[in-house]
Amino acid sequence: MKTKHYFLLVVLLVVLDQLTKLLAYEYLGIGNSIAINEFLSLTFAHNYGVAFSFLADSGGWQRYFLSSVSALASIVISVWILKTPLKHRFKLISLVLILSGAIGNMIDRIANGFVVDFIDFHYSGFNYPIFNFADVFISIGVILLITVDLKK
Repeated sequence: MKTKHYFLLVVLLVVLDQLTKLLAYEYLGIGNSIAINEFLSLTFAHNYGVAFSFLADSGGWQRYFLSSVSALASIVISVWILKTPLKHRFKLISLVLILSGAIGNMIDRIANGFVVDFIDFHYSGFNYPIFNFADVFISIGVILLITVDLKK
């Protein structure tokens, strides 16, 4: 696979993330929830912060700060992808996942001032913070990147 194919994968994953957020907005709407089973619901939420809603109640400055951090991280990761030899496929895939998630959430912050979250895991009184596919991409990408680097 050529480097340009990895960037095409980024575009496809960002489109998938944005499409799912649009569908959540259209079919759920703010504050609404649909139970899928006893531990999974689709619950529309605005996240004005980052992971676990950290900085969510910071008065609005975080929109610009977090958008800037996402933009800078996206540039750094893009350069990292370009400099990574093609034989390091798992590292490239991990970077693609992280980049896709960063861009997906950055689009939300710039366009809306918040990130759209809708995947809601809960069980027996425990509620995990609501998240989205961009968050899943970042999490899997970081875990894969750590795993790949540990095997060196």
